[in-house]
Amino acid sequence: MKLGTAIAEIMKREGIEILTGYPVNHLIEYAANADIRPVMVRQERIGVHMADAISRVTSGEKIGAFCMQHGPGAENAMGGVAQCYGESVPVLVLPMGYARRLANIDPNFNSSQAMKAFSKSSEPINIAAEVCNIFRRAFTKLKNGRGGPVIVEIPADMWNEEVPEPLNYTPVLRTRYGADPVHVKEAAALLVGAKRPVIYAGQGVHYAKAWPQLKRLAERLAIPVTTSLGGKSSFPETHPLSLGSGGLAVPRAVPKFLSEADVIFGIGCSFTETSFGIAMPKGKTIIHSTLDPNHINKDVEAKVGLVGDAGLVLDALLEEIGKTVSTDRNASAVAEEIAASHKEWLAKWMPKLTHNDSPLNPYRVLWDLQHTVDIHNTIITHDAGSPRDQLSPFWKSVEPLSYIGWGKTTQLGYGLGLAMGAKLAKPDKLCINVWGDAAIGFTGMDFETAVRERIPIMSILLNNFSMAIELKVMPISTEKYRSTDISGDYAAMARAFGGYGERVTKPEDIIPAIKRGIQKTREGVPVLLEFITSKETEVSRPGT
Repeated sequence: MKLGTAIAEIMKREGIEILTGYPVNHLIEYAANADIRPVMVRQERIGVHMADAISRVTSGEKIGAFCMQHGPGAENAMGGVAQCYGESVPVLVLPMGYARRLANIDPNFNSSQAMKAFSKSSEPINIAAEVCNIFRRAFTKLKNGRGGPVIVEIPADMWNEEVPEPLNYTPVLRTRYGADPVHVKEAAALLVGAKRPVIYAGQGVHYAKAWPQLKRLAERLAIPVTTSLGGKSSFPETHPLSLGSGGLAVPRAVPKFLSEADVIFGIGCSFTETSFGIAMPKGKTIIHSTLDPNHINKDVEAKVGLVGDAGLVLDALLEEIGKTVSTDRNASAVAEEIAASHKEWLAKWMPKLTHNDSPLNPYRVLWDLQHTVDIHNTIITHDAGSPRDQLSPFWKSVEPLSYIGWGKTTQLGYGLGLAMGAKLAKPDKLCINVWGDAAIGFTGMDFETAVRERIPIMSILLNNFSMAIELKVMPISTEKYRSTDISGDYAAMARAFGGYGERVTKPEDIIPAIKRGIQKTREGVPVLLEFITSKETEVSRPGT
């Protein structure tokens, strides 16, 4: 069989149902022939983002896949691949490459070499008979250990090569590994004996589907829980022990309880230092559980390291803790303390959350959104900057995998592709991206992809005609040259593309517009609701 037929068959056997991409890459046709749905985008990065979301919202059980042409297509996709790497998301990336005789001649772009620095593995197919071995290695990397993009480059002169039949490929196994029992005992003793412990949950909890174990541990020892943005929705944020979550912006309870903690237990996280994540206070006893041993002591010094799958680690901890603590501890005192902190914090923000003038306050828009949608049946994501910081502290996720958070690298325009990919993977969910007028400038053309490919997402656009968060750092260029001004009628753009677009300017129109938007998505129509907002720059930072 031809190489393309073999690759499509391998993907099919591995459970891939959707291939996002952009031509020319001959794999698109081979995939379609194998009943793998090709979804064509307007810009390569968006296709990678869509594949990214497919992997995320399925806990990596469905691997997102993306293909593109050699040269410029691969070059354009690099940002999306780098984002997957930064956020540890398993995605199969299948670039075409220059013919083998040209692949290593400057200045030709060689994907397998160029992307090696930000991929879990990167390999070209130079011998057709090796295709099964190459994809066996690729899918083993994708389905095991810490996630990340895997590159398999297909040189342009390989398509007519023959692969021996029958195709000797069986889907690769998934493995899990757990922590050293000695270290489990040490961690259990520290948690049982802690006076003010806090759990910090990352996205490893999502990939392990360890949500019940996390909840059991918190309740057994009455431990407050916060999460990274990637880990948001791993613990129900309506739970009395939830501190909430965030990145650059956080509920007041998060820094308060972390600063007062004696023991911090990081589970399924990297503790990567970033301006867009929760900073760990110094001088705390840290228990760090992660899939990747290279992340132990990377940014935060750990007292105990638990290397392994979050589910296995939590199972082992619960068993060990059960030897000395056989019933749930009384959580009423700490729950009251958390509730009081939340109440005090919300009181400060309520004037913005319920702001009743025009232009609209973005906090009011997102507050009304949260209280209008069926939150149990919604997947939401944000874009970089203000949408992330205005949404993440206040949005209370209650179902696992209902919030696609990110923050280790913060490319503008990421959220649209994530929402579309989530909708492809979970068609029964209301899938929302929240973005600003800066982000739509990067990837807005791909709203047309949502229309053309029949992906009925709901896009919430906060338009203040400005790069508002840059005003403080660009005062001279703003004053002299209006460098932070941007504009557009984006609701009209959505309508021009064949979607539903509506511009909202009055507070009393927010909820009716959202309800109309939800109905349109149910009818199969992508929606863009454009809210004209103020240049709001205040966010809920620690200490505020």
